[in-house]
Amino acid sequence: MIILISGASHCGKTALAQKLLEKYHFPYLSIDHLKMGLIRSGQTDLTPEDDEELCVYLWPIVREMIKTAVENRQNLIVEGCYIPFDWETDFSAEYREQIRFICLVMSDNYIRRHLADIKAHANVIERRVDDSWLTEQLLLRDNRENLRLCREYGCPYLLIDDDYSVDYEL
Repeated sequence: MIILISGASHCGKTALAQKLLEKYHFPYLSIDHLKMGLIRSGQTDLTPEDDEELCVYLWPIVREMIKTAVENRQNLIVEGCYIPFDWETDFSAEYREQIRFICLVMSDNYIRRHLADIKAHANVIERRVDDSWLTEQLLLRDNRENLRLCREYGCPYLLIDDDYSVDYEL
């Protein structure tokens, strides 16, 4: 089984992946780690700020890793914001049967009421060196766009509205 976890920055993708690792003992791949390895090793001239280009660059690599895991009957959680919302078009029905997708989306209400909490929990799993760029407007924009794309492509999503209670069952 492959679990894809998507969502905007700071919505808890890595925290959910860690929770699922502990619950189901499935390893997880942070696409951010792959991104930074490729950037730091000089394999690409892209920078961490080149989100759209990074999705185009990283997805073919991640897609083939997913196919390999499915073919080897291995479980894997893949988390990151570089999973395209039309991801299903890259897999045959046989592969799609083994893949689950969830997008974490914070509501406007949640972001406005809990901005300080979102920033305070940014380092729960990963150490973020500098989050000074994170603003309420950026979070609102990115989460609204993810919700729109989930609806457009029929992707399942978990709307975080009142409390931050994120869980996922297989």
